Amino acid sequence: FFYARLWRRCGVTTDIEFAEVRYAGKPAAFLRGFRALYLGIPVNCIILGWVNLAMVKILMLVLNITRVEALLIVLAMIGVTSLISTMSGLWGVLVTDLFQFFIKMTMVTVLAVAAVHAVGGMGALKTKLALLDQARGVVPGGHGSVLSFVPDLSSPWMPMITFLVYISMNWWATWYPGAEPGGGGYIAQRMFSAKDEKHSLLATLWFNIAHYAIRPWPWVLVALASLVLFPGLSDPETGYVRVMIACLPVSLRGLMLAAFAAAYMSTIATQLNWGASYIVNDFYRRFVNKSGSERQYVLASKAATVLLTLISAVVTFYLDSIAGAWKLLLVTGAGTGPVFLLRWYWWRINAWSEVSAMSAAFATSIGLQLLGGWDSDKPVDFAWIMIVTVAITTIVWLAVTLLTKPEPWPTLAAFYSRVRPGVAGWGPVARYAPEIQPSNDGWYRALDWLGGCALIYGILFGTGKLLLGEWPLGLFLIGSGLVGGAVIWWDLSRRGWSSITGEAERAGTAPIYQPVTELK
Repeated sequence: FFYARLWRRCGVTTDIEFAEVRYAGKPAAFLRGFRALYLGIPVNCIILGWVNLAMVKILMLVLNITRVEALLIVLAMIGVTSLISTMSGLWGVLVTDLFQFFIKMTMVTVLAVAAVHAVGGMGALKTKLALLDQARGVVPGGHGSVLSFVPDLSSPWMPMITFLVYISMNWWATWYPGAEPGGGGYIAQRMFSAKDEKHSLLATLWFNIAHYAIRPWPWVLVALASLVLFPGLSDPETGYVRVMIACLPVSLRGLMLAAFAAAYMSTIATQLNWGASYIVNDFYRRFVNKSGSERQYVLASKAATVLLTLISAVVTFYLDSIAGAWKLLLVTGAGTGPVFLLRWYWWRINAWSEVSAMSAAFATSIGLQLLGGWDSDKPVDFAWIMIVTVAITTIVWLAVTLLTKPEPWPTLAAFYSRVRPGVAGWGPVARYAPEIQPSNDGWYRALDWLGGCALIYGILFGTGKLLLGEWPLGLFLIGSGLVGGAVIWWDLSRRGWSSITGEAERAGTAPIYQPVTELK
């Protein structure tokens, strides 16, 4: 509601290209090239590494093979996926994603049913989880119970400070693939590949509902069953696969493995397409070979895909924990979130704001681990690294922003005219752009955002309560979620799509370049 339409209005090919739409000159070019290489290669390869590691663990358990043998099979799967990705492009990736989504959701649902049946049904599952709680000295259903939303805040794996960081800081303060503050990465790629602003908004809303409210529960049920069937695993990340092997008949294990492969290939295709587009469109095409032929760019894309595949294979070989990899990404991006959120709504943000935020976050988080002795894979250390890094990074980028000049007037004016982010935060620019009708729908966007949160959380927790047999509370939560959805529908219908998408603002407007050279 705050960003999907703005991304669509940008008209860019990748979110990295945004740098030279919002900023100007050499700083903008440097930022674009730096982010293209930083996110496209090391960050993307860490993401690919943990996705590969998940598939390696699955193959090792299912086929009873060594890590190296599993990695070789994974490399072959990447080869097939990269071939599909390079031949079909983004549209092909989206179509195969849709097809693979239905395959994997069908099979994970089948596995969830089989897992619950294996422990004796939902009632037996709850009873056996209660016994596990009692064995840990926890009141079943109470604070710290397996089925409690709030974990045991005195436990070593989730102390209170870590829990508070997760629920109060991670969602806005740090960069994470697929959940970037203000949108970005492959989520933004889908926003600006939508047909129009209406489709961009609705597609992003549907993604959040499907991804956060619908998709988790088959996984959660299998995870709960694994606690009963395989208590005390030395590597809890293998619990899901062990349930599959133990609970599914031989006739379905092949289909389940195919579903895992579909999920894996879908994710890999997305990451390879995303990373290759950064390397080719935002670095090679922009700085190395500006006037090349399409054939050269296609060959460069294939070469980039091969490069990412090889580097990610090396990363996979040395990774031990999936969770450890994404925790490392979280801390190295801590504190950058506010810049990515505010760059749309505050004219004073400049290219050096982003550069300083990314540099400070990386240097601080790595320094705290190398010199301070903290480890992002340890819960308490992770929390303190996040807090300290966010604080230092925020001070650094704010100071840099206020000590450096704002972007040139023509760049600010062109961005304001093109994206129409609203008057708030753009007052000095808006005064010189009377052609752009002010957008005063900020409160309505906030209302829709709150409605969206109610919709997603209501369906998420309501579905869980229904599955666990708590019908009154489950129906109440789902009803609350539907009320949130109704609020969104009411507001969007009341305002009309011409107002929401900015068609009314666009009417009669032209690019604006006032004879003003500097904003104070």
